[in-house]
Amino acid sequence: MAALPSIKQQMSTLIALPSISSTLPEYDLSNEAVIHQLANWCESVGFKVDIQCVNKERKKYNLLASIGSGPGGLILSGHTDTVPCNENRWNSDPFTLTEKDNRLYGLGSCDMKGFFTLALAAVTAMDTNKLKAPIFILATSDEETSMAGARALASLGIPKARAAIIGEPTGLRPINMHKGIMMESVKITGQAGHSSNPDLGNNAMEAMHSVISELMDYRGELQTKYSHAGFSVPTPTLNLGCIHGGDNPNRICGQCELHYDLRFIPGMQMSQLRQGIATRLQKVAKSTGTQIEGNSLFNGVEAFATDKNSELVKLAEELSGYGAEAVAFATEAPFFSAQNIDTIVMGAGSIDQAHQPDEFMALDQIDPMVGYIKQMINHYCM
Repeated sequence: MAALPSIKQQMSTLIALPSISSTLPEYDLSNEAVIHQLANWCESVGFKVDIQCVNKERKKYNLLASIGSGPGGLILSGHTDTVPCNENRWNSDPFTLTEKDNRLYGLGSCDMKGFFTLALAAVTAMDTNKLKAPIFILATSDEETSMAGARALASLGIPKARAAIIGEPTGLRPINMHKGIMMESVKITGQAGHSSNPDLGNNAMEAMHSVISELMDYRGELQTKYSHAGFSVPTPTLNLGCIHGGDNPNRICGQCELHYDLRFIPGMQMSQLRQGIATRLQKVAKSTGTQIEGNSLFNGVEAFATDKNSELVKLAEELSGYGAEAVAFATEAPFFSAQNIDTIVMGAGSIDQAHQPDEFMALDQIDPMVGYIKQMINHYCM
């Protein structure tokens, strides 16, 4: 088995390869260079690699690397993209790994390019000639925007491993549940006209007032019906994020658009939620005589829950010393659990540092996470 660069050297290389994903085309970048670098490292230590094109036009790719054979095995999975960054708000270059105060700073250090370096360190510390089941390293694209990489993996067939670790930054704590998320839009088309005579038009903003009332009523219904004490915010949430409409105070507003998100707990389904919203929008359209169009800003992510008594959860709790927890942020975990793979979210670093200027991974979390991965490989693959 070839020797890889050190964890710090690997992380430095990955961070220096920008792979921002953004809904705004001017910020969006390919992740191809990161995927090829990971593929080269994986191949050099004996993995078979398969690079999958997710979006040819935007040059987005997934990597599926495997070592060992047989049924079962362990998946180590993460995303290769990062969010955009405001470089002027950083105290160091976000694309240069900077070590300071026992921390490794850089865009993607914890969220989550750093995880791949820890996974490779764990694998190369094992005698892979003794594997009785395979190890898979999966690297995806566009997690920060559309989950397109994970959706592509699911459509092509995620390896039928016994267990999967999604290495998002959790402070080394096992996460067995998270909320689902929908991001939706409501577009209302009325009729513009001179504001001196309301009969000359049909005010889309006034109709939006009714839509907002319906959404807030629906939120109240959901919060009355659904609750889970495992979450710090135990009920579903619906946030009215941004609204745009009209063009002048002396014109009747002819068009208005609202964007909102809905975060829901396990046991709730996106299809049912969207139907509930559609019913309410239809009612407003009929009562106001406007055209109302509801759309999804992206396909959404289902809520995630793994049984707290599952083999993987119990093993992660034993190794880490922490009980499994629930978090509000979404991950790629539901795509794995939907394939009946025992799945947790667990990694070094903190979500509090993710998406922030001066993102970092604490040095004292690196060795413990490498150790946990090694012991999980031993459990599932040796």
